[in-house]
Amino acid sequence: MRAETATVFYDRDCTFCRWSVDKILAWDRGRLKAVEIQSDEGQQLLATVPEPARLESWHLRTASGTLYSAGAAAAPLARLLPGGRPLSALFRAFPSITERAYRWVASHRNLLTRALRIDSACTVRRG
Repeated sequence: MRAETATVFYDRDCTFCRWSVDKILAWDRGRLKAVEIQSDEGQQLLATVPEPARLESWHLRTASGTLYSAGAAAAPLARLLPGGRPLSALFRAFPSITERAYRWVASHRNLLTRALRIDSACTVRRG
């Protein structure tokens, strides 16, 4: 029996974001679906998020419909990944540190893209 799918929303114009989602999907075992925030589907599914806030962070919609954004999405995402429960527990135990770490990465994504030598042509694998 296959588990229900959660949706990860990402910025298609951000090289680091595409690379990150690709790594998450490589870790995943079929429980996640990636959707571009800018796509029609992304806009429809994120309709409850004010438009300016949609691209301020990534988002996770669980199979039950609960929406998480930014650092708050780290724990529920990790819980869905194989072997991710300990990481999820860590994120839940330290939510303010998780949020600060997310904000640091988000504000330094161009630097990280260069430091990690991520190719700007990277694409998100489609399960």
